Amino acid sequence: MTDVDETGGGKRVGWVELYFDLVFVFAVGQVAHGVVADPHWARVAAALGLFATLWWTWIGFAVLYNRRGDDNRVADRLFVLAGTIPCGIAATQAHHVFEGHPAIFAAAMAGVRLILAAAHRWPARDGLDQRRISWGYTISAVLFGVSAVIPYAWALWVFALLQEAGFLLLGDRHRGDRRERPTREARWRSMWAPPRDPNLAVDSAHLAERFGLFMILLLGELVITVGTAALERPADDLAYWASLAAGLVMAAALWWLYFASAARMYERMLDLSGGNPALAYSLYAGGHLFPAFALLLIAAGVNLSLHESPPQAAGWFTTVGLTLYLSGTRVFSAGPADRWYGGVARIAALAATVCLAFLGRVLPAPAVVVVVAVWAVGATVVAAGIRHRVLDRFGADPVAFVRGLETARRKAADH
Repeated sequence: MTDVDETGGGKRVGWVELYFDLVFVFAVGQVAHGVVADPHWARVAAALGLFATLWWTWIGFAVLYNRRGDDNRVADRLFVLAGTIPCGIAATQAHHVFEGHPAIFAAAMAGVRLILAAAHRWPARDGLDQRRISWGYTISAVLFGVSAVIPYAWALWVFALLQEAGFLLLGDRHRGDRRERPTREARWRSMWAPPRDPNLAVDSAHLAERFGLFMILLLGELVITVGTAALERPADDLAYWASLAAGLVMAAALWWLYFASAARMYERMLDLSGGNPALAYSLYAGGHLFPAFALLLIAAGVNLSLHESPPQAAGWFTTVGLTLYLSGTRVFSAGPADRWYGGVARIAALAATVCLAFLGRVLPAPAVVVVVAVWAVGATVVAAGIRHRVLDRFGADPVAFVRGLETARRKAADH
């Protein structure tokens, strides 16, 4: 385990993990710069694939340290520090991947998975058998290594990442009669039950802090992008000050949307489940992928909007990114008390967010950033009220709240 909070709040993120994150900030920053360099949707799709590959690499170290990491053990520190080397190499090769030359990037990803495979086997832990995870990472390393020397590398990458998701956080699922497909209700119930093997449980406090810190770093990328793009403008005119203020206001609103409601909710739900790995996958590993990427897409859109001659895609990147962020963090979800018109209102709000990009036909790009920032603040106000009521219901009777979610899910399946 990592450092334990003496107040009983669970593990705390280790210092070596924070150092490891610095390398990934550089890596994901290169992905965002790749979108800015060639602002087309095909490049965005490639950036999403590249980001997902880096994302699951980061997930591997996050789950490793969550289950068995200890800052006081030299071996655990060395494994994480060793992982920074291939990850740093991969970061410098991101632009080559966009150009169709992924060999060195793939080789680096193979190397980091060999480190993860070794970290799950040595040193041994009493009662903690993670040979299956170690073999899974070995298979991924082979797939990434092969992809470095053959065409159509993306197909092997997708297969490697899918099988990583299966053995890392979904390996505790019930293996009953394969001919009997579990019902939706059974799958929903299983996500709220503690894992049969206690060693597979994840620490909710550590995982919530880990993802929260990473989201902060991604928001920092947005702040840096706003400041850098503003400094590159030719004059300190009204557009300069408006775009600078609007970018910072938008970043603050995105922070509020996540940390004032979603982050607290996710941690409490995972804690209630007893650290269920499948729920951790749903809320964090898989659930945070698109919101995290959305922050990079917003950063790229704002950067392009502040250029002297911004492309038409700049506004779309910003609004689509904000829509993905609002949808992925579920900030408009009101829990089991929802009515049909609540769902319609959420869809309408998300559609309106995307359509803000059409303002680029009548307004300059910096002005669109200002409008989107104001819209983000309004969404924050609405979401804060919704989430406040949900958190009150959850805190008053967590069991009743979870049962209400189950009932709502069952009704949705019936209809």
